[in-house]
Amino acid sequence: MSQLAVTESALPLSITDAARTPAAAVLDRLGTSPAGLSEAEAKDRLGVFGANAVRSHEASGWSVLGRQFRSPILILLLITAGLSLFLGDATNAVVIGVILLVSVGLGFSNEFRAERAAEALHSRVTHTAVVVRGGTVSEVDVTALVPGDVVQLGLGAIIPADVRVLTVKDLLCDESILTGESLPVPKDPAPVAEGATLADLASCMFMGTVIQSGSCTGVVVATGGRAEFGRIALGLGERQPQTEFQLGLKRFSFLLLQVAIVLTSLIFLANLLLQRPVIESLLFSLTIAVGITPQLLPAVVSTSLATGTRQLAKRKVLVKRLVCIEDLGDMDILVTDKTGTLTEGRISFSAALPVAAGMSAQQVFTLGLLATEADYMEAQRTVIGQNPLDAALWQSPDAAAFEPVRYERLDVIDFDHQRRRTSVLVRDDGNPALIITKGSPEDVLALCGPTPAQVQDLLDKQFDAGSRCGGGGDQARRWPDRHHRR
Repeated sequence: MSQLAVTESALPLSITDAARTPAAAVLDRLGTSPAGLSEAEAKDRLGVFGANAVRSHEASGWSVLGRQFRSPILILLLITAGLSLFLGDATNAVVIGVILLVSVGLGFSNEFRAERAAEALHSRVTHTAVVVRGGTVSEVDVTALVPGDVVQLGLGAIIPADVRVLTVKDLLCDESILTGESLPVPKDPAPVAEGATLADLASCMFMGTVIQSGSCTGVVVATGGRAEFGRIALGLGERQPQTEFQLGLKRFSFLLLQVAIVLTSLIFLANLLLQRPVIESLLFSLTIAVGITPQLLPAVVSTSLATGTRQLAKRKVLVKRLVCIEDLGDMDILVTDKTGTLTEGRISFSAALPVAAGMSAQQVFTLGLLATEADYMEAQRTVIGQNPLDAALWQSPDAAAFEPVRYERLDVIDFDHQRRRTSVLVRDDGNPALIITKGSPEDVLALCGPTPAQVQDLLDKQFDAGSRCGGGGDQARRWPDRHHRR
């Protein structure tokens, strides 16, 4: 079909309009189809709408430099240097200027280096989405999504943009990040009624929300800062909150300023009462104000914080802002995510571990393949859109011996976080259908008969070795001891 020309200033439709419009009409207004946009059209729209990102993560030297002068005590020293120069004390003005340069230089060099390192780390973290373009399913970076793209989303997927649902299968979406609703909400392609609120747009999904169960296809309506989540993120602004250390320095700077104003005013008045010349009295008062200003304080603070930064850097800790060092020392509890730190965040298949008499490792592995959610005929050629465990099974060299033509899948219950298992109804060469279940050992074994001691011992050994295990059992014949390892 011919593509619709769109401009940034005139979006085809809003997410609320898309929610109350039939799916076919939404596709038409977005100038797309179930086969998706062509690559050329997607590239053109990317140039019009820009990347699907709320903010860039580029390190800016000017912003880092400007941040160094937000300290009230530095501003106080700048005023002091100006007063020294005005009073003719060029030496004191130069000394204060050098101290300021050292303080600002230390802060800038450390923070800009950290910003560059953070930018490099961010560029290595990529998030992809399964998109249909020109009738071909592929994975693209989420920043390359544009309005009109048709996407396929499954369990656990973070919605990459505001999406109008086209087809669903048992779809529940966690929208608590936007609506505050603690329970997942069902989604349906049917248009919603006129005047529905944001929380009632059941035919749409929003950027940043998470699919808790089921799967779907949808068409992207809004990206980046035009999405509902993006608008909120941009509305919050980019100004970072001040740390307790900054607030303490700010209070101390104001205290010094108040003392200087009161003291110089009293001295000036006293000199006037003693009938001293006005100009001399003023200059003497300003000299006192310069003298009570702690010129070395910024340099001492910056040097101490920079030393802490270097000590942390030796332990592979990246400090983006020097003032955070002091707050780090006040921390009582530190919560971290191990994925990508202690583990690679990638699943690979190691071995099938049979424990039942008469079962071979290949038979157990075949049961694991049968219990995947992917289409048997397509799974060996592509793992796009599959969950990580299924993809690991199909990417294993053992999968080459699998004969998909032998099996007919009659039905499947996809994995969800409540059941924690996948159940598949399969017929093998016309034999009676079997129900094969693959999931967490605890949940699968709870549905079976008494668990032999050797099964639990095997699981304990795998867990102790740091392996992730999944259990697969044929519920129809109640085989509790078929397992695969990932």
